[in-house]
Amino acid sequence: MKQIINTITAPKPIGIYSQGILINNLLFISGQIGISPVNNKIILNNITKEIEQIMNNIRSILNEASMNLSNIIKTTVYLKNINHISYVNNIYNKYFHKNKYPVREVVEVSNLPNNVNVEISSIAYKK
Repeated sequence: MKQIINTITAPKPIGIYSQGILINNLLFISGQIGISPVNNKIILNNITKEIEQIMNNIRSILNEASMNLSNIIKTTVYLKNINHISYVNNIYNKYFHKNKYPVREVVEVSNLPNNVNVEISSIAYKK
C-alpha cells in the first residue's frame, strides 16, 4: 500500500511531488535542497550549512515515517561542483555511523533547482 509522507518540519515541495512515499517497508524521499522549513529561505552562501539543512530535512521526513537516519540504505547526491564532495563526506560523518554508511552515488550536474549547490535524495528501509 502506498502512503504519502508529508511533514511541516521539512520544506514544502517546490514542485509537483511528495516529500516521501512509503511502500511496504521502503521510504522513497524526494531530492532535498537546503531550504529551511522555518522561514522557507534557501541556504546558498555556505555549502556546509546547506548540506546540514538537507540532512535535517531528510531526518524530518524520516521521523514522520517513524524512521531515523539509520534506516537509510541509499542516497543520491547531485553536486554542481564535484570538488565539493569533501564537504558532503564531512557532513556524512556527523549523520551516519562509520561502517553503517548507506550506499550512494554522486553525480555532477550543470544546474539544480533554485541554483542550489547540492541536492540529495534517499531511500530508507523500515525494519
